[in-house]
Amino acid sequence: MSVRVFAPAKINLTLEVGRARADGYHPLQSAVVFAGEGDWVEAQAADALTLTITGPFAPELEANENNLVLRAARLLDPARNAALKLEKNLPIASGIGGGSSDAAATLLALNELWNLGLSRSNLSKLAATLGADVPVCVYKHPAWISGVGDAVTPMRAPTLHGVLVNPGKPLSTPLVYRRFDELALGAAFKARGASDWTRADDVIEAVTRHGNDLEAPAVALMPELDDVLSILRADARVLCAGLSGSGATCFALAGGAQEASGVAAELGARNRDWWVRATTFGGA
Repeated sequence: MSVRVFAPAKINLTLEVGRARADGYHPLQSAVVFAGEGDWVEAQAADALTLTITGPFAPELEANENNLVLRAARLLDPARNAALKLEKNLPIASGIGGGSSDAAATLLALNELWNLGLSRSNLSKLAATLGADVPVCVYKHPAWISGVGDAVTPMRAPTLHGVLVNPGKPLSTPLVYRRFDELALGAAFKARGASDWTRADDVIEAVTRHGNDLEAPAVALMPELDDVLSILRADARVLCAGLSGSGATCFALAGGAQEASGVAAELGARNRDWWVRATTFGGA
């Protein structure tokens, strides 16, 4: 028996970040959705716990005990075994929660393979020890993230078509936050409850109004991000665009599947080093 689970990219459509607290953590609030693009985790019965990594970004990952897939397996039940396979389609260190989504998919796959019968609520609580982004990835549903990333509230969001663009370089989250602090960014934002988006216009208005407070420090560290965002925002087929998480992946929302495919095809043809995908945004 084998179980295969999709690990979708996690997209921060909005991200507001406050100044660091005394403990070093930053208060934030963010509207999160999931893309139709992602990795895959497969689990099969075996006599030992092993991990094989395939896919276009496999060479950038090591299958050692620090890998979140193996850490998730050990956390769920250190006494059980499985042959795990990670198909790595998402860029590494790209601001779209690839590692967190992989860990969540591992928990879901092994819960089924090992017949543990744990609810998603229980798996989400367990996932919190692996990282702040892992719990929301267990649900794979649009959510409002607040606190220091530890408070997750389900929200409503329509499914939209768009594009993901990464300039082909990793960007360190700790470095982006360090530059954020160096630039003395992070005003005291007004705390809000979970968004309730029923129309595409609701999403566009929120992305345009609130944006991503990590965009400036990310661009300071990787100036080519300014080029990516400028190209996307200047395209008449793009309704709005922004940076996801700490980068370096940018997103653009388009009017429909045809517009998204057109934008992606043209960007990919002109920029061979970029990772460009037409996709959907919503739940997965």
